[in-house]
Amino acid sequence: MKLLPTSRRNRLLLAAAIVALIAGGVFWATRKPATPSMATSPVSRGDLEQTVDATGVIDAYKLVSVGAQASGQIKVLKVQLGDVVKQGDLIAEIDSVTQENSLKNAEAALENIRAQRAVQTASLKESELAFARQKEMLAAEATSRADYESAEANLASTRAQIRALDAQIRQRETELGTAQANLGYTRITAPIDGTVVAVVAEEGRTVNANQSAPTIVKLARLDLVTVNAEISEADVVKIKPGMPVYFTILGNPDHKYQATLRTVNPAPASISTDSTSSSSSSSSSSSTAVYYNALFDVENPDGTLRIDMTAQVSVMLAQAKDALLIPTVALGPKVPEGSRGPGANTANGEQRAARSKQEGQRQQRRQTDAAALAKSNSYVVRVVNKDGQPEPRTIKVGLNNGSNVQVLEGLKEGELVVVGEVTAGEKSSSNQRGPMGPMMGGPRR
Repeated sequence: MKLLPTSRRNRLLLAAAIVALIAGGVFWATRKPATPSMATSPVSRGDLEQTVDATGVIDAYKLVSVGAQASGQIKVLKVQLGDVVKQGDLIAEIDSVTQENSLKNAEAALENIRAQRAVQTASLKESELAFARQKEMLAAEATSRADYESAEANLASTRAQIRALDAQIRQRETELGTAQANLGYTRITAPIDGTVVAVVAEEGRTVNANQSAPTIVKLARLDLVTVNAEISEADVVKIKPGMPVYFTILGNPDHKYQATLRTVNPAPASISTDSTSSSSSSSSSSSTAVYYNALFDVENPDGTLRIDMTAQVSVMLAQAKDALLIPTVALGPKVPEGSRGPGANTANGEQRAARSKQEGQRQQRRQTDAAALAKSNSYVVRVVNKDGQPEPRTIKVGLNNGSNVQVLEGLKEGELVVVGEVTAGEKSSSNQRGPMGPMMGGPRR
């Protein structure tokens, strides 16, 4: 085999190297930018809600502990757990022998006083006649002044005795009314329309109303229930009575119960149990979250909602119907109100790039007003253009619930916004890079 001269071989290698460099330059000059692999989301239409979420407990709208005001043995208990009663229905009867005897004594005492008054009324008539005769006789000088004054005193005494008896009659009538009331207390009736939710006593039990107020049953109105929602101190400043509210229960999470917020308590429920010690209070406030009770009422005609059920509550702060929506993660930096931003639409790509650069320079030179920026609702997002490339654009937003945001200006339905991207070059570099990094050089001869 005949070898080429060394100089000729070197010239050939140099020519090949030059051709390779020229081909590489042409490739890099004419190549298109790598198309990025983007995670996008379309601009869509839908309803958006901004809410304060809380956990609540269902309570009876009205809960009454029906107790006994009379002492004695429970002879009859007319109701059972779950019974529905009307106001005035008989619930229980207490042995009434003692109360009946007290009533009879009061009636007899009243009758005795009335009889005494009748006697004094007759005496009054006699005293009046005697005084009238003495008055006439004194005028005719047919009697002594002593007899006249005696008749006058006797009349006054009789009238005073009648007034005393009238006072005693009123006293006896009061005692009689008390005895009648005590007898009535032996018949325990329902104070409201409601459902028996607890039976505390049973037949045969002796209750002593003199030492305490023993509870016989508990009645609750369940056709209307009250939801007691615990609102955190961070959210309670956002809500107020009159706001719409809805909730679901664990047994039927797909059904929303609608209502209106009735009231927000001014102090947390823990205020009734907090220690008066300052050290305990400071320790509690630093380690325990503070919640305020918000109350609203819900119709419950079929009795589905029951006492102590857990309710997942949402208080509606604002709502947008049929709004343009994008994911919140698509939002870029906030820009001042009225700013066109770095991605304003222009006629062609070169003008867009030039204006974007100029606007960026102006933004750098201009000091942003922090207060105006804080009040602004304009953001920059990246939108996929017709070439498949992301370009920045300034939009104006409305409601934001943390997952989605309402778009007021700057986007159209169906456009794609970028929520993340990785270029093809980065992917290729990541795939080619092994654990020891890329290999350098080539095989040697």
